Amino acid sequence: MTARPLVSGKQCVSALERLGYAISRTKGSHIRLTCEGRSPVTVPNHAELDRGTLMSILRTVKISTDEFISLLK
Repeated sequence: MTARPLVSGKQCVSALERLGYAISRTKGSHIRLTCEGRSPVTVPNHAELDRGTLMSILRTVKISTDEFISLLK
């Protein structure tokens, strides 16, 4: 298993957009993303996401850590 990366909220949103997600709305420091055929997900727009928060996002969008790291590149 690959170590969980430390990423910002903006980096996470960019990676999810490559997966097909689009920003549907923002409220405060939280960004809501939707994608047809997938569950919607909320990403906090923080300088650094907690590892537990990132893992929860990855579980919601049903991708592995390795797949997420490849989307970051």
